[in-house]
Amino acid sequence: MSTFLPLEHHKLLAAELKPSLRWDGESDLAALREESRARLWELLGMDAFQSCEPIFEITEEDELHGARHIHFTLQTEEGYFTHCDLLLPKEQNGKLPLCATLQGHSKGAHISLGMPKYPGDEATISGGDRDFCVRAIQEGFAALAIEQRAFGLNGGTEKGPACERPVMTAMLLGRTVIGERVWDVMRVVDAIEAHFGDLITMDGSVLMGNSGGGTATYYTACLEHRFDGFMPSCAVCTYRNSIIAMHHCTCNYVPRIAKYFDMGDLAVLIAPKKLVVVCGKDDNIFPLHGVNETFEIIQKLYKGAGAEDNCALVVGYEGHRFYANEAWPVMQNLLKK
Repeated sequence: MSTFLPLEHHKLLAAELKPSLRWDGESDLAALREESRARLWELLGMDAFQSCEPIFEITEEDELHGARHIHFTLQTEEGYFTHCDLLLPKEQNGKLPLCATLQGHSKGAHISLGMPKYPGDEATISGGDRDFCVRAIQEGFAALAIEQRAFGLNGGTEKGPACERPVMTAMLLGRTVIGERVWDVMRVVDAIEAHFGDLITMDGSVLMGNSGGGTATYYTACLEHRFDGFMPSCAVCTYRNSIIAMHHCTCNYVPRIAKYFDMGDLAVLIAPKKLVVVCGKDDNIFPLHGVNETFEIIQKLYKGAGAEDNCALVVGYEGHRFYANEAWPVMQNLLKK
């Protein structure tokens, strides 16, 4: 098929591309896992990050939704700080597992807290179960909202995220914004263990997010294994059916990754951890047929790892949103195994 349009040409190339690190169902899975981890680490630009003094400061303590609310900042790279919000029950007996949450392309992590800040926030929260931390507390977790780079207080605006320039400049520097977001989660977990270890445990812990937050959740799941469960929503799909097929924010793209992996192939780095992939049957930017194809690959890898019962697909009844009532019972059941 001939075309004068470069994007259409790219779609044709993507349709013919077979990722070189796709498991064949027979080769040594442990060796593939090691090779895949090294390759993903390189593609995300993780070697660009340096450990630094984890300067930690609690800047606010109050009450939110009947829970104890702690806002803190943390230096995750030399000179770069992130914002975090922790919710804990006012009456707490013993340590609680952590549920860390990553808001998607919205106006910031305050959405995860169920805390409207800008016009339209109420509808964003109520229209898609996006108050992740409120539900996490109800599910018996200590709830943590991490502000992602280029969102909210870390570079967003009251109109929404501002990803394009950070993404492009990160690429010039040999790094990626997805890698930066993964790095921040890792360093925030360090801080939780260092400063809240008497209140919070990583045993039975979960990392979750929707849309852009689901994307960051999935990539973090590949490299950060202190969590026991991962719940990415409206993000896990074949590249050719989602971020190649239609317009998406630039923060979804990792240079050269499709040569080696599709999203399903990355599950070699997640298994045997508990994984609940959530999607909407009418999601028009991460379409169901691409999700189903991806989940088939995930299932194959989990079966190869002897953990076929540790992954699940939850299909919600609408479009691009989270489905708390459908997803949380599935995750809770997996965590009990």
